[in-house]
Amino acid sequence: MADSKFVYRFGKITDGNRTMRELIGGKGANLAEMCNIGIPVPPGFTLSTETCKFVIDHNMQWPEGLEKQVLDGIKHVESEMAAKLGDSKNPLLLSVRSGAAVSMPGMMDTILNLGINDDVVEAIIAKTGNERFAYDSYRRFIDMFGDVVMGVSHEYFEDAMQHLKDEVGIEEDVNLGADHLKTLTDRYKAIYRHHTGHMFPEDPVEQLKFAINAVFKSWNSSRAIKYREVSHITGLIGTGVNVQAMVFGNMSSDSATGVCFTRNPSTGADELYGEYLVNAQGEDVVAGIRTPQPIREMKKNMADVYDELCQYTNKLEAHYKNMQDIEFTIQEGKLYILQTRNGKRTGAAAVKIAVDLVNNGVVTKEEAISALVEPEHIEQLLHPQFSTQDVLDKEVLGKGLPASPGAAVGKVVFDSKDAEKAAEQGEMVILVRIETSPEDVGGMSSAEGILTSRGGMTSHAAVVARGWGKPCVAGCSDIVINYKTKTFTNGEVTVKEGDWISIDGTRGLVMLGQREMHPPVLSEEYDTFMRWVGTFEKMEVRANAETPEDASLARSLGAKGIGLARTEHMFFKDDRVTAVRRMIVSENEVERRKALAHLLPYQKEDFKGIFKKMNGLPVTVRLLDPPLHEFLPHTKEEIKVVAEQLGITKEKLARKVEALQEFNPMLGHRGCRLGITHPEITEMQTRAIIEAALELKKDDIEAIPEIMIPLVGNVREFVNQRSIVEQTAEKVFAEYNDRISFKIGTMIEVPRAAITANEIAREAEFFSFGTNDLTQMTLGYSRDDAAKFIPHYLEEGILADDPFQTLDKKGVGELVHMGTELGHAGNPNIKIGICGEHGGDPASIEFCYQLGMNYVSCSPYRVPIAHLAIAQAVIKHGERKNQDQAALV
Repeated sequence: MADSKFVYRFGKITDGNRTMRELIGGKGANLAEMCNIGIPVPPGFTLSTETCKFVIDHNMQWPEGLEKQVLDGIKHVESEMAAKLGDSKNPLLLSVRSGAAVSMPGMMDTILNLGINDDVVEAIIAKTGNERFAYDSYRRFIDMFGDVVMGVSHEYFEDAMQHLKDEVGIEEDVNLGADHLKTLTDRYKAIYRHHTGHMFPEDPVEQLKFAINAVFKSWNSSRAIKYREVSHITGLIGTGVNVQAMVFGNMSSDSATGVCFTRNPSTGADELYGEYLVNAQGEDVVAGIRTPQPIREMKKNMADVYDELCQYTNKLEAHYKNMQDIEFTIQEGKLYILQTRNGKRTGAAAVKIAVDLVNNGVVTKEEAISALVEPEHIEQLLHPQFSTQDVLDKEVLGKGLPASPGAAVGKVVFDSKDAEKAAEQGEMVILVRIETSPEDVGGMSSAEGILTSRGGMTSHAAVVARGWGKPCVAGCSDIVINYKTKTFTNGEVTVKEGDWISIDGTRGLVMLGQREMHPPVLSEEYDTFMRWVGTFEKMEVRANAETPEDASLARSLGAKGIGLARTEHMFFKDDRVTAVRRMIVSENEVERRKALAHLLPYQKEDFKGIFKKMNGLPVTVRLLDPPLHEFLPHTKEEIKVVAEQLGITKEKLARKVEALQEFNPMLGHRGCRLGITHPEITEMQTRAIIEAALELKKDDIEAIPEIMIPLVGNVREFVNQRSIVEQTAEKVFAEYNDRISFKIGTMIEVPRAAITANEIAREAEFFSFGTNDLTQMTLGYSRDDAAKFIPHYLEEGILADDPFQTLDKKGVGELVHMGTELGHAGNPNIKIGICGEHGGDPASIEFCYQLGMNYVSCSPYRVPIAHLAIAQAVIKHGERKNQDQAALV
């Protein structure tokens, strides 16, 4: 690799641009791009992601030629800054930061003030006349280098800082004088030597090599791996490393550091939003070490710099056509931009920003749909909220910052590992921390919501929570947290670990107990955005629903029909399950028909309720699918109670339960096999469907039933059941002296059905892929037991995604592809859809769109997500449903 390019410069001479994210990481690409468009950026250079991969793969050994390119990079920075690394008169200091192709805020390592040593600190004092600044920078560097490079925990340095403040009677770090910080620097060196066995390194180039390797290593840190797993970030080879000239926000009272967003990341409001700290460095803001000031205060205290910052933020938003998250430093009144990236935002903010940027002419509707709003944003909007009316003062434990909106209820836990364990056991928890760090991402992901007593709107907790759509209340100084006793208190009420609390991330409230949550209220911007989405769709979205309430909800969220109504869910209601059980224990067909006749009115009313809500839209009804033993009791006590209800002996019922037991129920006596051995079941369900539709027709309600035969693997199974459905329907038509149109189709969930789909398609009017069972049968994974090993498969990289959440395209997907092509070959007019869990997964929806399916069907609350995923797939693949731009509202 001697001739390879490892290092890319930025500054007055720039080698990169915004299109090079995969090669030099998002941060490196944006630093280069900002230099290209005239933004004031301290010069530096970026080591590529390919270099990271090589170094990690070769046990941290650098490839031939890398050291020379790094030294050349240093010369580039020295030339542009007119300073020299390690120089005793005019020294240059560097920052070393990570930067992967996809933003991972706080997950990898950063080192500031690199290049300082005993000689350099004296040179800084001589040059600036500011001894306090010099030793503040030195002690920060020892802390960061010790923690990040050598694994000396930051807590040791924090303890030393606290001991010194206690000794001299000072509460705030900023009030420590030069002599104090000089003493602290010596103590930090002693801590470093005690824990490493070495003196602190004085050679700046040696420091830099150690720092670069540390950032490379952090790519595979547990917190970075966990963040990528939770955020579904795959396919990246490593992180870039950005080495950049330091500029100092801790140099004086007219110096500062801050983080800002070009729009409010919680609400989407068009306002500069963020925080800054005077006389501080960037890590102080993000880590929540000191409480920062709102960015609007800068307009009062540093008006000229504030106006300049607004010019650059407006320029960057217009250039990137997206809300930007910007880090900046002010050194003695001079503004520098250190980073820009597309800002993490809530669902409400994402939709409002998208609509506003379209209305302002910054982006097109296509760009807004494909780039500014993600399916996860829509999902967040559909989360329940607390009522704004019913919060009593006595129930409010404290008020903090509304860092990430939404409502969350859970039991209090104080440790991230405990949060992960509790979530694995199905418990709802709220993670309560003084402040979060990158080490907490596992617990943050597992918790329902996050509460911190320290930190601002741009703290680690706030940024990560907004990115994940987790409700978060940050900086709640009304409470004091005690990790040792595992409690927090507001001075009047003490909350223990395991107690229930509710947090309102929209208003920043922390409340005692479990509060009731209510359906969300969607904004006008949401309605506008979803209308735009609808104009780009070429595939319908239906819903899985078997109650009138679910059907009504689905229709209100944009469903164009019901793609799966599971009749067995109707049977489990208390007033029906007894009739079902009586049918099961019947000794002959006459008794079974008698029991089914009792069940018929219930089934008919169920279908009427759904058909009414879906008036004029298709409803796909799946006939009875599960094995009969699922409706029967299993324990001795349950058998005794049910036997009394049925009027039979408990011994007779026990024998029936035993007779129906199966070694592998998933592959047993279920689906169409039940209808074939007990045709009276198919007859009753068909009669209920057709009678319901005919009776509603008299009231001018149009029912459009589609009867779906489950678990077909052989075309003769389908023909058998279709014949029963058709004969029964004709009988009902004759009885009512009326007719309706209906379709008969099947669910493709057995691999053989996909392989012989052309045969089945000649007899069927529609297919619906039941990918839940198809995945089980194709992979040989039991969905009920796969949780025991799938997490390990994901960790080991054996699986890229959970196949029950995202369709396994190479395996199950090939069967779906084959079934779709063969289906169209057997019947060019056949309608094809999907109704498993994958029908609501964006990646799976794109796959279905590419196959040319007619519809996807998913749970009601995922209907809008599916709409967006389809529109994004259409735009991505260059097609439009409606070419008339003028018709777009």
